Amino acid sequence: MTGAAAIRTENLTKRFGRDTVALADLNLEISEGEIFGLLGPNGAGKTTTIKLLTGLLKPTSGKVLIKGIDIMENPVGAKRKFALLPDVPYLYKKLTGWEFMKFVSKIYRIDRPGIDMEIDRQLRVFNIREIAHDLTESYSHGLRQRLLLASVMMRDPDIIILDEPMVGLDPQAARMVKDMFRKLADNNKTIFLSTHTLNDAQELCGKIAIIDRGRLIAQGTMDQLKETAGAGLESLEDIYLTITKDE
Repeated sequence: MTGAAAIRTENLTKRFGRDTVALADLNLEISEGEIFGLLGPNGAGKTTTIKLLTGLLKPTSGKVLIKGIDIMENPVGAKRKFALLPDVPYLYKKLTGWEFMKFVSKIYRIDRPGIDMEIDRQLRVFNIREIAHDLTESYSHGLRQRLLLASVMMRDPDIIILDEPMVGLDPQAARMVKDMFRKLADNNKTIFLSTHTLNDAQELCGKIAIIDRGRLIAQGTMDQLKETAGAGLESLEDIYLTITKDE
């Protein structure tokens, strides 16, 4: 189910210095309850887009609205609406998984009665309860990714922004995460994901945007992207390669 815009960008532009345009006039509108994918070659501007959406970078011009809140004008209000999972999961290495979850609950002021049960539930969901009392420095990339996902789910945000969320996950964990994203979208949560894994994007996303060299070159549903690419293409891989080759 989709509704009002969860994320909107208006002519969003980021320049570094006078000559480097990392992102130019990006206009996106992502509805509540939508799983939205952002694709593009390396250096296309995907990470810059995520940093702008989350307030980690200040735009040169244009704006980002999170559920109608301008993230530059009211960063705290906007950031309460979303959670970010970056491509390189960072954890405090000398904390255990359980201590990290408690730390996150306190940072986001959700250290309420019953939070220990919620932490335990999320650790069980992501199948990391057995290592919850090990230091996170001993975790593999995939386990760190699972722990961060557990901390995000504990927060219950309206919007989840993810950069390469499936990297490092084994097939079973990846399937579990995909099913979770679908359930979240069914409950009107919004998922924004940047990925190089085209099969995941085709499987999950209701709408997809493709950017190249900082510019939006295609956007829409799979059917709309097929029309843009032409030539009777069916797979997202073929569509993506055709559209980016034309650029």
